[in-house]
Amino acid sequence: MFYSYQHLNSQQELITLNQTDQQAQIASTMLPDSQVMGVESHLELEDARAQIVANFLQKYNSPLTPHDYYGAVLVEVADRYNLDFRFLPAIMMEESNLCKNIPEGTYNCLGFGIHSRGTLGFESYEAGFERAARELRANYVEQGRLQVSEIAKKYTASVDKWTDSVNQWMTEMKYDDRAMGLERKADTNVLEYVREGEVN
Repeated sequence: MFYSYQHLNSQQELITLNQTDQQAQIASTMLPDSQVMGVESHLELEDARAQIVANFLQKYNSPLTPHDYYGAVLVEVADRYNLDFRFLPAIMMEESNLCKNIPEGTYNCLGFGIHSRGTLGFESYEAGFERAARELRANYVEQGRLQVSEIAKKYTASVDKWTDSVNQWMTEMKYDDRAMGLERKADTNVLEYVREGEVN
């Protein structure tokens, strides 16, 4: 637990002390009761990645609802395959406008396995995300393709357009700002925001 104590010093200035449990116990015995104003604070850290993805889905009216659920699913899948959490949603935006334009009944939002020989379909959106992430990890990242531009050369025939678009959407999620996505897009490393301690 984390505590904040406020007291008046000899010059009548308000002083704030921020301390852990142990430090607070020591400090409370040292400060006169009349000077302790006792403000207790709890710091809670939460992983914001799922909310960033959910906000992106909501902002562009994705049919993947509830957005919070699919934001969490996409982050979990990215973590399982050690990919940047923004990568799959950025591909989905380029390939299907966040699942708005997909072959009927395929649940294939990533344009994965859609070519002249046929269309790969999945039993659910989650199954499609899982398969695409597994294949991207094994057949792209593990083969040394770490930049969006390197992945595009194997993933799509529209290399420049795809690279530009995926980089834009990843940058937009980074800054939560459409203009920044357009202005600051650069060739993104798909391991840039991998969950800490997970990079292989």
